[in-house]
Amino acid sequence: MLVHLSTFGQWIFPFFGSFVFPLILWSAFKKESRFIDHHGRQALNFQLSIFTYILVLALIGIPIFIFTVFKNVPFEHMVNDGFYVGPDHTPENISGIVILGIMAVVLCFFLKVAEFFLVIYAAVKAVDGVEYRYPLCIPFLAAPNQPQEVAPSDQLPQEGEVQSPINQTTA
Repeated sequence: MLVHLSTFGQWIFPFFGSFVFPLILWSAFKKESRFIDHHGRQALNFQLSIFTYILVLALIGIPIFIFTVFKNVPFEHMVNDGFYVGPDHTPENISGIVILGIMAVVLCFFLKVAEFFLVIYAAVKAVDGVEYRYPLCIPFLAAPNQPQEVAPSDQLPQEGEVQSPINQTTA
């Protein structure tokens, strides 16, 4: 659970807080159990995926914004006069490419909102003992290819199953 919630470190350290804290926790505790290893990989993969999606959307939206703002501003006005509002900056002159830029910004906003709720949901699933996989997650850190022999008591429950110490019988 702490690996998932540590991704909120991005609100303290904006650029790399979502990677650094989960990476430190995952590196320190991944050998303790397969469950922690799985959730650490999922948290890091999801944060890297969100970063990739936002980077692509920014590469679409920022140049469109710069082009739209500066396409009708004469260079002399930028150098000498400072601020320039020309007659072409009206709602009637919004083109399809500007709408694409606006959609990129709106998608970035929705990605961040979805990230917030999905991280909390994954933390709740981790507390319940469920192996959770984030949606739209690119597997940057894949699970090791070597099959590990797992004792029956160490098997992870699938989504929908709840593993509780009360339901387990002792032999």
